[in-house]
Amino acid sequence: MELIGEMSPDRPLFVLAVKEEAAELLRTGAPVLLTGMGKVNAAAALAGVLGRGVLPREVVNLGTAGALRPGWTGTHVIAEVIQHDLDSRLLAGLTGEVYGAPITLREGEGPVLATGDSFISDDAARDRLAEQAALVDMEGYALAHVARQAGVPIRLVKHVSDDAGDGAARTWRESVAACAVELARWAEDNVEA
Repeated sequence: MELIGEMSPDRPLFVLAVKEEAAELLRTGAPVLLTGMGKVNAAAALAGVLGRGVLPREVVNLGTAGALRPGWTGTHVIAEVIQHDLDSRLLAGLTGEVYGAPITLREGEGPVLATGDSFISDDAARDRLAEQAALVDMEGYALAHVARQAGVPIRLVKHVSDDAGDGAARTWRESVAACAVELARWAEDNVEA
């Protein structure tokens, strides 16, 4: 976890998993939190900085995502986020409590993002997840949950880096630099500094 710059109540906090995704954004001087990959790292890092007392105007999670359906490319603002690796129905049956319910981030158009701790890189897993969502990542749900708990607005913005199928890891490594450019461009055009 690394916080670059200072949080302020009149500025957004940009949250990304790794430096590769943040390469272009780091040049802007905006406050950036690098969480590390996965739900636990993301949740711990964001909760840690929000717990310091100074809250940002909003959290903007920028990152890469795998496309679960053919034809998905470009940058997308997420409407709803789910956890694909938590069996909420089973847990509700065991405890009577709902854990990990979907989080609606915005009304209207926008894809569903599935978050889990597995990097999806095989066709069978991709096809199974495509029944629930259009995109997949490893941090979005955790960040949305922490921001909601802290009362801070959050936007999840994902740029498609790969097709979440066989060979996705290679594709991610090859495309992450170009994705970083697109994410920084989206931030410049859509987030008031």
